[in-house]
Amino acid sequence: MGNIKILIIATSHGQMGETNRKTGLWLEELAAPYFVFRDAGIAITLASPKGGPVPLDPKGESTLASNSTVRRFKKDHEAMYCLEHSVSLGAQRADNFDMVFLTGGHGTMWDFPANEPLKQLLQDFNRQHKPIGAVCHGAVALVFLENSLGEPLVKGWRLTAFSNSEEEVSGLTGILPFLLESKLIFLGASYSKGPDFISYTVTDGNIITGQNPASSMEVALKLLTLQKELPKAAEALLN
Repeated sequence: MGNIKILIIATSHGQMGETNRKTGLWLEELAAPYFVFRDAGIAITLASPKGGPVPLDPKGESTLASNSTVRRFKKDHEAMYCLEHSVSLGAQRADNFDMVFLTGGHGTMWDFPANEPLKQLLQDFNRQHKPIGAVCHGAVALVFLENSLGEPLVKGWRLTAFSNSEEEVSGLTGILPFLLESKLIFLGASYSKGPDFISYTVTDGNIITGQNPASSMEVALKLLTLQKELPKAAEALLN
């Protein structure tokens, strides 16, 4: 898949609200898609709101949460360099990429919502009908997007994201700014979910969402498929 370019976006936020607890990116949500895309020959750019090192959630690096893909990522010098040297989100343009992937981790709950550069970037991707993938809390970036009528973009869209029940298991319902499942439903999204912490994805148009970290690879693989299919569908409509 030569000359295909993807923008992966990660959080820059490393603190859990007003507490002293550390948070950030859940590493599996970058590691799994990173290798799906790199092994397919796709050029990867990792961006974050502040640029520079991406903070990691310590729980996502624990022995319990680690898997072969996470371990491969941590041993890969190119991957780790990418993690330590993310580019500034504000300098990125949808015109320069073929698709975008939003990673999660609880850090996104603080620096993805109401992020104007991120909002404009994603709305441009959507206007250009380019594939948008989001996993777990990464879907919070969709919350403040608007359609051409000025309504919430998620209104009427079939989506998934980290569920309220998974949040309760994590013990963070009282710390987060809001619950993502509840917010999406409030905005009119057609939200659905699978069993807690089991891969579950939803595709609607050019947007693919995954419920939790276990969904990361599936979202990435479906994003690759969608990237191939969308140009064909557009060509069919013109003929």
